[in-house]
Amino acid sequence: MKFSTFHLFHRFDGQSFKEVYDYHLELIELAEELGFDGVRLAEHHFRDYGVVPNLFTMLAHAAARTSRIRLGTGIVVLPLHNPVHVAEEAAQVDVLSGGRLELGIGRGYQSFEFEGFGIDLAEARDRFNEALEVIVGLWTQEVYQHEGKFYRTGAEVSLVPRPLQSPHPPLHVAAVSPETVTMYAERGLPILADPAAPFRKVVQAAETWRETAARAGHTDPQDLVVARSVYVAPTLEQARADQERFEASFDRSRIFNERSAPIDPRTGRAAQGFEYYQDRYLKGGALSADFRWEQLEVIGDPARVIEQISLLRDAGFGNLLCDFGSTRPMPLEDMKRVMRFFAAEVMPAFGAPEGD
Repeated sequence: MKFSTFHLFHRFDGQSFKEVYDYHLELIELAEELGFDGVRLAEHHFRDYGVVPNLFTMLAHAAARTSRIRLGTGIVVLPLHNPVHVAEEAAQVDVLSGGRLELGIGRGYQSFEFEGFGIDLAEARDRFNEALEVIVGLWTQEVYQHEGKFYRTGAEVSLVPRPLQSPHPPLHVAAVSPETVTMYAERGLPILADPAAPFRKVVQAAETWRETAARAGHTDPQDLVVARSVYVAPTLEQARADQERFEASFDRSRIFNERSAPIDPRTGRAAQGFEYYQDRYLKGGALSADFRWEQLEVIGDPARVIEQISLLRDAGFGNLLCDFGSTRPMPLEDMKRVMRFFAAEVMPAFGAPEGD
């Protein structure tokens, strides 16, 4: 099992943008020191939920401050971008980093962001699929031309620069619904499973992916990624108490609300293609502590956390994307202690290398 850290770049009240960036860049450097395999950064727009609108700019900066760790996106919201730009910028980061880029991509879901760009959320899946076709085409063909419904290159073009990794940087598609998982498994594209989906759904997604990919003839080993909120404490009692304290101090309705829900403003219901997510983001994130403890989070003492991660590994996931508290206003030194404790007490059980 590989381990990566997730960085939302959430901006808390009173923080400057520079303070948010500096906080997470320090954690990225620490992740490399501790032996984590990679980091992934989140893209968001128009609110403090996440203040990195261009992931490639931040990853290029992180590349200069690190030497080994894989640098990933989690995710680039393809429908909000020109895919030619994505292919170019990703290739440039791959070259600058010495071939360390991992490209996580998805169709997005936040209606507020799509409205800000003047893009119909109901078009997200079709835009995503066409954009993915353009990116892979530019990466793998010396000369490429595309004339589609949403995007066009016009003349034949050649990508400059080209990615350092061959045939291209690893791709992961955000997916957990059976329909989406099956669609990309048939193409052999590995998934990045949703942190808001309970254990049973992500386990089912991994099983569906493996079975579908095998039937389609994709036998090359692929690392499936699962994102989870992760917290480990010396005892079960402390982990449970800390979870309750975190939840009591955090207003989830600031994140899970109509602005973040995949809602079609014309109907007030889930946008076309997002029916699987109906109401998830309209409940204000109102999940019980028991539900979060039993079905959603990787949390507990080292023994319990190792058991939970083993379940995910045995289901077919090869990389755990750890969110150690992206929406918790935790002082930097406290967050570093959480990461160090996880690296010391959990990662060695899975053969993870010792930190430098």
